Amino acid sequence: MSIFLDENSRIIVQGMTGSEGMKHTRRMVASGTNIVGGVNPRKAGEQVDGIPVFGSVADAVKETGADVSVVFVPPRFAKDAVEESVAAAVPLVVVITEGIPVHDTAAFFTLAQRSGTTRLVGPNCPGLISPGRSNAGIIPADITKPGRIGLVSKSGTLTYQMMYELRDIGFSTCVGIGGDPVIGTTHIDCLAAFQDDPETDAIVMIGEIGGDAEERAADFIKSKVTKPVVGYVAGFTAPEGKTMGHAGAIVSGSAGTAAAKQAALEAVGVRVGKTPSETARLAREIVTG
Repeated sequence: MSIFLDENSRIIVQGMTGSEGMKHTRRMVASGTNIVGGVNPRKAGEQVDGIPVFGSVADAVKETGADVSVVFVPPRFAKDAVEESVAAAVPLVVVITEGIPVHDTAAFFTLAQRSGTTRLVGPNCPGLISPGRSNAGIIPADITKPGRIGLVSKSGTLTYQMMYELRDIGFSTCVGIGGDPVIGTTHIDCLAAFQDDPETDAIVMIGEIGGDAEERAADFIKSKVTKPVVGYVAGFTAPEGKTMGHAGAIVSGSAGTAAAKQAALEAVGVRVGKTPSETARLAREIVTG
C-alpha cells in the first residue's frame, strides 16, 4: 500500500506543454508513472510524446478517467487551473507552482475543502512519490526504493536528502507538503494516513521554524499515532525575528523556534535529530532495530 498515490493512479498534467511541465512529465513517465494526458486550452488535440493534450480538465477526466492532476501552471493562472480540477472532481491535485498569491491559494483551498472530493498537495511543493509505483511532481525517482518508512516534509530539498540517506531501507510514500502559509495537505493529514497504512512501519516528519504546525502535529501524535515517529526541524541556527526562506518561517520570541518545536515533539515521544543526517540515523535505528 501507499498513501494518496499508487500504481493505479491516472495522472494528467496541467501545463504539460510548457518547458517545466514537459521536462517533468518526461521524468515522471521515465519513472513508470501513468501519465494519461495534458491540459492546455490552446493545444487541444495535439500530443506530446504520444500523450494526448485536452482543452479542459473535464475533457481529460472524461476521456482518460484521470484521478490525479499535477499543476505546472504559472502563478497568475494557477488559481483558475486548480479550481478547474476541483470543478471536475479530481480526487488529488498536486500544485507544484511557487509564487502563488496567498489570497489565491486561500480561495482554491476553500473551494477544495467545500467540495469534499478533492485533496490538495501544495502549493510550492515537490509533490509526492510512492517509489516504484507512481511519482506526481518533481521528486527524483532514482534516489530511493520502495520500503516501509513514510516521509512528510515541508522542505523539498530535505525530502530528497532524507530519501537518499535512507535509500537502502526505502519508503512507502514521500510527501512534500510545501512551506507556504496556506497549504492543502498538512503534517497531520499525512500522519493520519501513514498511521492507517499497513505497509508503513515508521514515520519521518520534517518541519521548519515559524508557525505552530509542528506543535499541532505533536498533539495529534500524542492522541492518534501509535507508530514510531522521528522528527527534524529545519532552522536551529536561525536568528530570532528574521524571516527565513519559506513565507511561513518567521520566528517571534520563543514561538515557532526550532527548540520549542523540538520540545513539543520530544514531549510526546518523537525522537528529534539536530541535523538531517542524525534524523536519518534515528530512523534507521527504529526500523532496523
